[in-house]
Amino acid sequence: LVVMAAIPFGFIGAVLGHWITGETFTILSAIGMVALAGILVNDSLVLIDFINHRVREGLPIYEASVDGAKKRLRAILLTTLTTAAGLMPLMFETSMQAKFLIPMAVTLTFGLLFATVLTLIVVPALNLIREDILTRVFRMSTQPESVD
Repeated sequence: LVVMAAIPFGFIGAVLGHWITGETFTILSAIGMVALAGILVNDSLVLIDFINHRVREGLPIYEASVDGAKKRLRAILLTTLTTAAGLMPLMFETSMQAKFLIPMAVTLTFGLLFATVLTLIVVPALNLIREDILTRVFRMSTQPESVD
C-alpha cells in the first residue's frame, strides 16, 4: 500500500500539467496515467526494497529510511529525468502526427516531475508511520491482560 502512495501525486501533477499547457485530456492522457502509475510504483518499490534491505542488515527503521532516500535518490531522479527529457521534444512538436501524442507526453512529464519529489519524501515517511502502527499493534496484542 505504501508503494502506491505516489500514484495520487502523479495524477495531480498530470492534471496540473494539462492545466498549465492548456492541452485537453484525451484517451491517450488516460493511457499515460496508467503508464505513469507503473513508473511511480516502480520508483517507490525500489526505494522501499532498499529500506527493507537496510533494516534486515540491522539498521534502525528511521536511519534505514533516511539512508534509502539518500542512496536511491540518483536512481529515481535518473529514471524521472531521462523519461521527462525524452518526452520534452514531443511536447513542443507542432506536426499533426505529434498533436495526437502530446496529451500523453504532458501527462507523463508533469506527473513524473511532480510526483518524484514527493515520492522521495512521502514514501519513506509513510513507511515509518506504517512501521510505528505495526509496532504499536504488536505491542498491544502481546501485553498480558490484567486480572482484577
